[in-house]
This record gives sequence, structure tokens and C-alpha cells, in this order.
Amino acid sequence: MTIARHLATIDRLCSQDFPVEHGGSFGSPGGPGFHLVELERSAGSGEGDDGEREEQIEAWREGLAQRLADRWGERGHMSLDGVFLRAQQGDEHIPEPWASLGAHVRNVYVWQAHGRWVALGISRLGVDQEFSLLALVTEIDPP
Repeated sequence: MTIARHLATIDRLCSQDFPVEHGGSFGSPGGPGFHLVELERSAGSGEGDDGEREEQIEAWREGLAQRLADRWGERGHMSLDGVFLRAQQGDEHIPEPWASLGAHVRNVYVWQAHGRWVALGISRLGVDQEFSLLALVTEIDPP
């Protein structure tokens, strides 16, 4: 995939209606008030070369983030560590998609565009999993 394709995907999600039920679009998770897509996955065997694979996916995120900043202004940075902890404690309701995102993404770059939040983050669900560049488009304010 190219950055141009990733931008086109984000543009499409920014203009598309949100699903009324969980299931999403483009075969990716989504739900009421949000779209969530995997834009890129690190290449590799899943064994041994973690640093290189993580650098590869971070380079994709940085390139895409720069193009989005050119469009929408400087990006914000949001740590999701606190969101994850608050969700785990159960004392506070963390709305979706932020609760699920916080479970496997440490931080995101965020913008407000077209009346929606756009976030980019890197996910890794387990030690044997690849790194994934995720894009979230939502009308739900971050917690």
C-alpha cells in the first residue's frame, strides 16, 4: 500500500456514515460512531526482528501523519495507557472505540477534521503478532 491509498481510505471513512451495529466497513471492526481499519502491517516472520519491524511500521505512521498534518494542522498526541488502566479498574465507563483501542495501542496521533476525530496508532496484540498501523475515525470524543 502507499500513503496515497491510506489517505484515500481515511478520506472515505471521514465522509462515510458510521455503522449502526458493530461490524464496520472494509472488513474491519467498526461500530456505532466509529470506523477502525488496519492500514498497514509490518513485514516479517513474527520472530526475532521486532525492532526492525517496529521501525518499519513507525515510518509508515510518521509519513502518513506528516501528510495529515499538512492538511489539518499539527497533530495532537494522546497516551492511551491511562485509558487502559481506567477501563481495567472498572470505576469509569470508557466509551468505544477508545476502550478497545486502549487495550492494544499505547498512544495515538489525533486530529479533528470534518467534525470527527481521526487517530493513528500502532497495535501489537501479542508477542508473536505483527505490528499494525491503525486508523480510527470517530465522532466519539476521547476520554
